[in-house]
Amino acid sequence: MDVTRDAKKAIRILKKAVATRNAHRTVRRTLAERPPLPARGFRIAVYFADSSVNMYQMRQWYRPLQELSERWPVIVIARNALGAQALLDDAALPVVFAPSVTSIERFLREQDIRVVLYVNQNTRNFQMFRYGERWHVFINHGESDKMYMTSNQYKAYDRALVAGQAARDRLSRVLWDYDVDTRTIEIGRPQADHYGGEVPYPADDRTVVLYAPTWEGDRPAAHYGSVATHGEALVAALLATGRHRVIYRPHPRSGVVSAAFGEAHQRIVQALQAANRADPAAHHVHDDGPDLGWQLAAADVAVLDISAMVYDRLAVGKPLLITRPADPAAAVDEGGYLSACEWLETSQAPDIVAHIDRVRKDPEATQRLAHWAQHYFGDTSPGAATAKFHAAIEQLMAAWDEWSARSAA
Repeated sequence: MDVTRDAKKAIRILKKAVATRNAHRTVRRTLAERPPLPARGFRIAVYFADSSVNMYQMRQWYRPLQELSERWPVIVIARNALGAQALLDDAALPVVFAPSVTSIERFLREQDIRVVLYVNQNTRNFQMFRYGERWHVFINHGESDKMYMTSNQYKAYDRALVAGQAARDRLSRVLWDYDVDTRTIEIGRPQADHYGGEVPYPADDRTVVLYAPTWEGDRPAAHYGSVATHGEALVAALLATGRHRVIYRPHPRSGVVSAAFGEAHQRIVQALQAANRADPAAHHVHDDGPDLGWQLAAADVAVLDISAMVYDRLAVGKPLLITRPADPAAAVDEGGYLSACEWLETSQAPDIVAHIDRVRKDPEATQRLAHWAQHYFGDTSPGAATAKFHAAIEQLMAAWDEWSARSAA
């Protein structure tokens, strides 16, 4: 068994190495065919050291950053060849491929980067922190009450752009000697101003349920994924009614750690396919596309795991249920919205229809939802978060001018 396992691991490593080498060639060829970047043409850089598997963290920022680029040109610094290839394929923002520290330094000499934005906590972020005379700003890839959101790594950044008062309360409660008032700036959820996309089914009288579970996690404290504990039962129950439509949007890393989790995911996909063959009017959706927005806005009810998706949906202000992790070791912070949310226990998954009907008709649940949306995101009216995001960047740019003038003096 050990020999077989080692052989499979070796094959995976070899395949990854070949894919990375091919991506290096493709990226360099693609960039060589493009005009050179304008000298000192960019003021803001987004630092992305991950491969294509975490592209969802970048993609959700495309539209807010494209709008910001109209005032302050934005470029992405890609450190990983597979990630760079995905960024170039998306063609949403200008990209520079900087796999080595030397290439980063060359890029910084050629450009006037004053603000560096980070969408995650990749350990290679530390390589970028060495460069002063610019602001290093954590913008994250979502809002949630996961343990990730109170990492002591926040202290490594000059500033953090956070969603609202809930985030500031969370950081104040957990981080020692961290000046939340100085180091954080509230911006709401700019992505919510860009929710959209084409709905892939006709309008009818079916109740649309978004089931968007997270992945299995890489340690017990992060075992939030519900695919193998809740998912199959709840999807089966919804498919059986004939009056519900399921949008299944699994996390792109589903099954990366656990084979059983991946197998459960595949069975859900197969069940959706079988239901659509049996009833073509059902239009159940297995959604693995890059765009996120229409799913959150279109669903009548969402069933979600503890993840940033909960809070993206919270900003919409429509009913949702949250799966309670089956692993008792999973870290659940019930000091915020999770103290008042609508939980779905593992044992309740087969009865999902009754729970959906309840949250849609319960006025107290609706009131709680509105209260917590304001607490997490502040003003959620259209355009408000975008205005805050732009104001935060303007504030950082003004501070850059001030500190630059001091250094010159």
